[in-house]
Amino acid sequence: MKTRIKRTLLFLSLIPFLASCSQSDVKDDLTQYVDPFIGTAFTGHTFPGAATPFGMVQVSPDTGIDGWKHCSGYHEDDDIIRGFSHTHLSGTGCPDMGDVMLMPVVGEVSFNALEEAGKGYASHFRRETEEAAPGYYSVMLDDYGIRAEVTASPRAAMHRYSFQKPDSPAVVIDLGHGIGDRTDKSYLKLVDDRTVVGMRHSVGFISDHQYYFCARFSWPISSVSSFVDGSVSEDNAVSGTVTKMILRFDAKDAGPVLVKVGLSTASEEGAVRNLDTEIPGWDFEKTRNAARDLWNGYLRQIEVKTTDEGQKVSFYTSLYHALLMPNLITDTDGSYSGWDHQIHQSGGKDMYTNFSLWDTYRAEHPFLELLYPEVNSKLVNSLLEKHNQTGLLVTNEYGQCETWCMIGNHAVDVIADAYMKGDKSFDPEAAYSAVRHAMTADHNKSDWATYNRYGYFPCDSSALESVSRTMEACYDDYCAALMAQALGHEEDYAFFSKRAQNYRNLFDDRLQMVRPRQADGQWKEPFNPNQLNSGNGDFTEGNAWQWTWHVQHDAEGLISQFGSADAFMQKLDSLFFIDPGELPGHEISPDVTGLIGQYAHGNEPSHHVAYLYTLAGAPWKTASIVREVFDKYYLAKRDGLCGNDDCGQMSAWYMFSALGFYPVNPISGEYVFGAPQLHEATLHLPNGKTFSIKVNGLSAENKYVKEIRLNGMPIPYRSLSYGDLIQGGTLEYFMTSNTSEE
Repeated sequence: MKTRIKRTLLFLSLIPFLASCSQSDVKDDLTQYVDPFIGTAFTGHTFPGAATPFGMVQVSPDTGIDGWKHCSGYHEDDDIIRGFSHTHLSGTGCPDMGDVMLMPVVGEVSFNALEEAGKGYASHFRRETEEAAPGYYSVMLDDYGIRAEVTASPRAAMHRYSFQKPDSPAVVIDLGHGIGDRTDKSYLKLVDDRTVVGMRHSVGFISDHQYYFCARFSWPISSVSSFVDGSVSEDNAVSGTVTKMILRFDAKDAGPVLVKVGLSTASEEGAVRNLDTEIPGWDFEKTRNAARDLWNGYLRQIEVKTTDEGQKVSFYTSLYHALLMPNLITDTDGSYSGWDHQIHQSGGKDMYTNFSLWDTYRAEHPFLELLYPEVNSKLVNSLLEKHNQTGLLVTNEYGQCETWCMIGNHAVDVIADAYMKGDKSFDPEAAYSAVRHAMTADHNKSDWATYNRYGYFPCDSSALESVSRTMEACYDDYCAALMAQALGHEEDYAFFSKRAQNYRNLFDDRLQMVRPRQADGQWKEPFNPNQLNSGNGDFTEGNAWQWTWHVQHDAEGLISQFGSADAFMQKLDSLFFIDPGELPGHEISPDVTGLIGQYAHGNEPSHHVAYLYTLAGAPWKTASIVREVFDKYYLAKRDGLCGNDDCGQMSAWYMFSALGFYPVNPISGEYVFGAPQLHEATLHLPNGKTFSIKVNGLSAENKYVKEIRLNGMPIPYRSLSYGDLIQGGTLEYFMTSNTSEE
């Protein structure tokens, strides 16, 4: 067991990269059950390329760069690859990144990926020639007869281009390329006949981000053609807005062209150092195997057994997706560009960016806190460092830039949860000061003076999304209250606890729904509870049907608003069984998908709702809904996700639910029972203990839970505590085809 613990802790450290590991060190290769193509069709918005857990580099093919469809740069519908860029977002609803794009070519090509007359330098490809696994991607570029392969370390990538017809082989570097953003400053410089350095600064959804890079080639560069802002030259160094280069090679029949690319947020020197430190040699297979071993170290934290191989693929792919983001920004020497856009030294701590907290506070961060607390601790410290530099906690941040795209102050929840579960890596009073500031000092979308005056965000005097902002603020207040109480700040505890009940102020007893309210106390009229809003109304990516249940911290209080548990469940039944197409005013939204009635599993505010049945005393209804979601919306194929994976949140829901429980109220340390979907699971806990889950009699018919035992003793069919789980032991489910009603 000591050997396992040491190995796990080693894998959990991203520095140094495990380039010396070989695949023979891993007995069970769990990467064989990961399919990076899952989510690359429909609206999953995942990418299939090579990355390491939480790494700086995600090197992946870009098939498109514009609009909703190409948020990750790749979509199954496309048949052209523009090139391989080195930064990507996984499962987001907005396009960005796509930094430092390389494309191998042969013959004469232009500087443009696509042209009206002529193809440019892009290439057609066929999906049957693609191969992807954790840390590896490969495809045949049909127009050139080139097999392109990529792999990655945390801060660098390695490309291998095998030319079937080495006729004037070349590589394009295009710093004008980006996913949904635009380059506004860049440079490229040939340092020697094998090395190019440069920088790309861009603006878009991420308002201000940049990466430096260093690219080294295994073949000597024989000639260079450069492009800068519309002009073509033979210069070896160009700078301006958009810069590009075509690098040509004389060698023929000398094996593949290898390219190593290191990134840095801080400097050109940092990119060189990162590259030379993490991939010092030219052994592509060694680098690929090291990435695979690193992934196995993470994947082996959970071992599952099931008779359905497709479900095993779905589970480990979910685990893979949950470990892709947030992303490293520190160099190997600790340098990084901070949230104030100044260069900092991390003091030995890894810093991370790309926090989609409106999504991930619900299950992604609770999942990391349970199984990878050392990683979550680094993420929490990154959130606090952002506050130190800018005076604000993260709300929705990518590329070290606050986007203000979503609502809520959910860094509060992540910080408070980590503290309540024993994270001692930060000063709790300093962290609480940041939490308190976020919940009391006015900032974008948080007009606390107005909120305190009315007890809600009025729809006629506040910004948009007034109902959703109120509902989200209640949970943030609850988390702040618990942290205040734990630290002895009783006055703050009373203040935040009172505000956590503000959801009641928007509950219309007549409609039995939440609805927008004006500053004078009157309900907004006219009001259609079926109308979907996506950032342009009183609700965020949803309607009153979906947001009424957004009370994660006070299920009993929400139930009391309906008068009884039976009345509560009758209304909740309506959510799942009403056909939205028959409701007046209902409309289609790309953000509201995975529908079961009006329940929208493709969007995060719905994720805890099925588990409210358990808290109301009808866990068999939770079990039924969970099984339906599994059967419909998590499938082992490219279009197997019903909505954006949203930086791992959709995947974290799947894993928790497959184990049979879900953190409805994450900070409470209570996992609410649903019904397990796996036959066995073993969680290798970070304290060295194991928690085993055994499911007796699970089948298509036996989807309901008859009895639950913890360490041999029957326990109530309601919830499992974090305290019990983290101590290790055995949880047994006994399944049946009958509901408790029967």
